[in-house]
Amino acid sequence: MKYKMITIDVDDTLLNDDAEVTPQTIEALRAAVDLGVIVTLATGRMFASAKQIAKRIELNVPLITYQGSLVKNLLDEEVLYERNIPVEVGAFLFKYAMNHEIHLQGYYNDELISPMENQWLREYASLSRVPYRIEPDLAVLAGKSHTKLVFIDDPKKLDLVARDLAGLVGDQVHITKSKPHFLEIVHKEATKGHAVRFLADYFGCSLEQVIAIGDSWNDREMIEVAGLGVAMGNAVPALKDVADFVTKSNNEDGVRYVIERFVL
Repeated sequence: MKYKMITIDVDDTLLNDDAEVTPQTIEALRAAVDLGVIVTLATGRMFASAKQIAKRIELNVPLITYQGSLVKNLLDEEVLYERNIPVEVGAFLFKYAMNHEIHLQGYYNDELISPMENQWLREYASLSRVPYRIEPDLAVLAGKSHTKLVFIDDPKKLDLVARDLAGLVGDQVHITKSKPHFLEIVHKEATKGHAVRFLADYFGCSLEQVIAIGDSWNDREMIEVAGLGVAMGNAVPALKDVADFVTKSNNEDGVRYVIERFVL
């Protein structure tokens, strides 16, 4: 068999616009697993959120979460790979967010934390189906080594912030977008590409035996390292440009189409 591992992004890739995995896609995923293929998720979501999706489709493997910051077993929750943002960088970013009046939320010990409650936070928590905690003491919040930090605001404003931060801390962290209004900050070695490399080695696969499927800017690194990098039909143009193959959209069972064509 040519391909031995499949890594799949969650939002707008595995999930359709109703935030569901269709029965047809689940059937294809299970058929691949029955053939001995390792099927896992590679998502910007926190582990607490990703495991809900994994259990829905009955996966039993390590999950790539927080953009690649954390690779963790689903059942025993053993941490296999972890990279956190340096504390001094996190402290700078919280101060930056406060000075520029931008919502910034952190993730520590698989908990969503924010200095204040607002609509951005409530909508994000609802989308991810996870609780959140308010920590009004900015010194406490900024003193933690966060797994990931996320700015949420107007897409055009975040594009300016991304360029600004690239010059300020771009040599210390990885800056990417998972959605137009989500600007995500992780450790330099915490991309999905790093995590896919780690898992391929962990399972004894070559990168040529890996399929990676995604739709957004934060999927670029894993699309580039995989033997078969696949962009969804609904993917951002920049991802389609670097992909080896463009499948159908997330509302047309694009993941199923890839599995049936290249694995089954």
